[in-house]
Amino acid sequence: MPRIDFDLDPHHDFVELNQLLKLVGIADSGGQGKAIVASGDVSVDGVVELRKTAKIRAGQVVRIDDVEIRVASGHG
Repeated sequence: MPRIDFDLDPHHDFVELNQLLKLVGIADSGGQGKAIVASGDVSVDGVVELRKTAKIRAGQVVRIDDVEIRVASGHG
């Protein structure tokens, strides 16, 4: 399973799910990210997530298809 490590911006405690998909290159835009989330193909910590702007925080794992995104704190 391909794995992407994503570090949060040090000035923020979370990233919205649709924006995360855009920032790691899975979606071309925030709008496409929202559509991917709405499709039911995204899970957060093993649970299907349908909230497009769900707050994803350090320590959470997002999965879509065969890709795993591990979110880490950008602090220090």
